[in-house]
Amino acid sequence: MLTHVNILAQRSSGVLLPVFSLPSPCGIGDLGPDAYRFVDFLKSAGQGFWQILPPGPTSEGAGHSPYMSDSALAGNPLLISPELLLEDGLLQPGQLAGPDFSPYTVEYRKVAEYKEALFTLAWEAFQKSKRAGRLEDFLCVNPWASEYGLFLALKETQQHKPWFQWSADLRTRKKAELDKARRQLEAEIRKHCFRQYLFFDQWQRLRKYAVSHGVRLIGDLPIYVAWDSAEVWAHQEIFELDAKGQPTRVAGVPPDYFSKTGQRWGNPLYRWSSGSRKVQTQLHDWWAARLRQNLLLTDVLRLDHFRGFEAYWAVPFEEETAVKGEWLPGPGLPFFREMAKRLGELPLIAEDLGVITPEVNALRDTLGLPGMKILLFAFDGNPQNAYLPYNCPQNSVMYTGTHDNETAVGWLLNPEVPAASKQQARRFARSHDDCAGSFHTDLIYLAMSAPSNLAIFPMQDLLGFGNDCRMNTPGLTRNNWIWRLPPGCASEGLAAWVRELTALFGRLPAQPATGRSIDEHSLA
Repeated sequence: MLTHVNILAQRSSGVLLPVFSLPSPCGIGDLGPDAYRFVDFLKSAGQGFWQILPPGPTSEGAGHSPYMSDSALAGNPLLISPELLLEDGLLQPGQLAGPDFSPYTVEYRKVAEYKEALFTLAWEAFQKSKRAGRLEDFLCVNPWASEYGLFLALKETQQHKPWFQWSADLRTRKKAELDKARRQLEAEIRKHCFRQYLFFDQWQRLRKYAVSHGVRLIGDLPIYVAWDSAEVWAHQEIFELDAKGQPTRVAGVPPDYFSKTGQRWGNPLYRWSSGSRKVQTQLHDWWAARLRQNLLLTDVLRLDHFRGFEAYWAVPFEEETAVKGEWLPGPGLPFFREMAKRLGELPLIAEDLGVITPEVNALRDTLGLPGMKILLFAFDGNPQNAYLPYNCPQNSVMYTGTHDNETAVGWLLNPEVPAASKQQARRFARSHDDCAGSFHTDLIYLAMSAPSNLAIFPMQDLLGFGNDCRMNTPGLTRNNWIWRLPPGCASEGLAAWVRELTALFGRLPAQPATGRSIDEHSLA
């Protein structure tokens, strides 16, 4: 049973930075030395939390969005550190040489080609090493990894077509056909499993280091999974699919102020409304396994699209937009009670942004979960705006912005933002700098002073970077998820300033972070 981590036991703060955004000589942020240095920076800055984005595999077809992964359980092999493979004797010094990478953006295709060659070398060395048996130990406690390896190996034989375009026997998972594939593709399956072993081994080591330095990890759990994913293929019975594996309805959100046609996400929906007790048990089993896995990686989870657990927007699959959808009841309170029964009290943050109904608020409050407050959403002239600091409850998490927003400085410099909103923001933050030079520091000061017990700041806002460093622009498919923190930016001077401000507003950790013990055999 998992032990609850009460993130609101004291005032605290932290930094939002995806792992892939870390500095690294290998083209993408990873789980190597620079991740440990970032933990050191957080400790020096008096921060108790490091918030990340989902660490699952990404794909070029989905724009490398971490919210559209081909697995809800696997780790992204691109985050494996070649430098740690060298330290572990799985690579030799001369083998790390590669192309010149940009220190400012992730060049995914180039990184993938570079690391693919290194993984091949590491696999050859691992099979000859005394540690080869550790892969079997990993697979014994992570059986999903073998299924994921089979999924990837089959994709390679199927010209990388999505699973719902495979032959009928493979698509419907006929036992004889799968057994045959496991025999024929054993080498390829183990190759993919090895990469998962490396990922979780490196992740576990980093998390232990973070915990020992008083830094806890906040993860991010998307509510839905991708249609072309190992989990949908392996658990078709819990999703709304027809006999050919095609969704009957898909996820999205209805038209609103930001989009006249809504957002059609395209993820298959769960069969929450199924009257079958068997399906409900399978759904609960799958969700419990997913939550357990993610809570072995992190101390706290941000539950993305929390409102979908109260009611979700269902769009007929054939519709090109989300206009003609309907609200359907979600699993609600009984679902969370079942998960707590199985796992213990869950350390969750409810992502409750957007148009939220009283029923969603009631579910969040009944569960006692903190919601999210985005400071850049506060300045519309309405004194009752729920994101204004004086309207925020203690049981909430204050952000200057999220991975989906403009940066603080980018927002101030955006000519489309009303001048009245900028003036109100300056007044609240007591910022008098018309050229935005100190706006980000003033906004962080304001967020730090808020009643919210937890405050989180994107690294771009700590540094005062503009929208050229924005993480993601919803609705666009290019130039997202590529920003990297340039080397040297997480400086001692920045840490000293952040620590001073953190101390001023009573957010320094009172004691080293504690929480669930990390089981060495639970992941790797």
